[in-house]
Amino acid sequence: MATKKVEVIDASEVARWDATSDVIVVGLGCAGAAAAIEAARAGAEVLAVERASAGGGTSSMSGGVIYLGGGTPLQKACGFEDSPEEMFKYLMAACGPRPDEDKIRVYCEHSVEHYHWLLDQDVPFKPVFYPHYSGEPPTDDGLVFSGNEQAHPFCEIARPAPRGHVPQIPGQAGGLLMKKLLASVERHGVTIRSDSRTDGLVLAADGSVVGVRVRTFGESATLRARRGVILAAGGFINNDAMLDLYAPLLKACKFRVGADGDDGSGIRLGMAAGGAAINMHMGSISLPIIPPKKLQKGILVNRQGQRFINEDAYYGRLGEYALYHQGGQAYLVLDNETFERPAIEREIVAVGETVAEVERELGLPEGSLQQTVDLYNRHAENGCDPVFGKAAEWITPLVHPPFAALDCTTSGSLYAAFTLGGLRTGIDGEVLTADGDRVPGLYAAGRTSASLAAPGYASGISIGDGTFFGRRAGRAAAGSGALS
Repeated sequence: MATKKVEVIDASEVARWDATSDVIVVGLGCAGAAAAIEAARAGAEVLAVERASAGGGTSSMSGGVIYLGGGTPLQKACGFEDSPEEMFKYLMAACGPRPDEDKIRVYCEHSVEHYHWLLDQDVPFKPVFYPHYSGEPPTDDGLVFSGNEQAHPFCEIARPAPRGHVPQIPGQAGGLLMKKLLASVERHGVTIRSDSRTDGLVLAADGSVVGVRVRTFGESATLRARRGVILAAGGFINNDAMLDLYAPLLKACKFRVGADGDDGSGIRLGMAAGGAAINMHMGSISLPIIPPKKLQKGILVNRQGQRFINEDAYYGRLGEYALYHQGGQAYLVLDNETFERPAIEREIVAVGETVAEVERELGLPEGSLQQTVDLYNRHAENGCDPVFGKAAEWITPLVHPPFAALDCTTSGSLYAAFTLGGLRTGIDGEVLTADGDRVPGLYAAGRTSASLAAPGYASGISIGDGTFFGRRAGRAAAGSGALS
């Protein structure tokens, strides 16, 4: 996708304003919708600008999982204990390497309240736990493990609890979530200007953001914001030029998770106005080796024939380690007892009656895979994995021929990726400069901002932090102060 120019416009050069509102929200995915609702609830007149013909964005295409915890009614109804402190300990450990402690703290402390807010928007949750694997359940069950809570080392850092809250519909729930949020946007009297691409921010003489320029079917218009502009226009996974500049490894991933609007325009608008962009090299990379869960009994090895992670880790962590640490070169080695056809089709790239034959067929260094399997089997006989800490229920010696290797490389496998970097923001969505100063009148939320999500991503954090911090940005832009 070609990068379209964005720019700042001097307010003194605006001959007339084509429309005026208190708050202008750019983008109407989950973050933009939450921001618009909360700004309207705070008494502001709100105008939402959406480049597509209707709202929804990437959120509507997603699994709809929302990462919430701290003891929500849904967690309690499903028989699980959780607390804000346990949730905080997990996210601080998982969202590395530089977790935003202030944001994580406020998110955990107000997570139960945010669950109730979603209920107020008519988002339904079925009080049933889905136990079979982490991620997006194929059923309409409402609660699932959606991260590394049960895996080493996180299960020793914080008490595991499922925090993936899923709207009640079988399969992908993002469409239902956005249907409910957009209905609430309309109920709150938000004006929506669709088929309109925002390509400029209007700045006053003091540097404050006072409006936007949009293009609708080729016609340009300038829109005034009395109180603030909120950028919620997604990430940049569909902008090759930005990927080349900031996150080139993500281009190797076959499936880019994002709507057409995920071209980085919101991030570039914020940068043009003086905002700092951080964590731009970071992405979420999913490598789903399951279902079925039985495949976790195999071992993931790199081009040196060595293991590099505990195979029962969440598929987001598997993908990050495989891409960032192994260059996307990985294979899942199994024996006859652990092999089962994966739900996501994967090529068998090597097979043999001995591990040595598989090693040769993969072109690995001589003896490397054999030594790896020997060491793994020696400890597996005792039901332990002292090297990477895989849970005992997924440990078994790989001794039953034939042996096989499944292709888990970026060239031959499905890696799903989206960007995590974005504008630097405070806990109320205020866009910050490199020096930590506010850009007056400018806010950001969702994947346009760099928020909770970082390597260590768990399903539901994008929608969770997008809606949560989108709400805070909406209220702050409306001038009503932070949410209590």
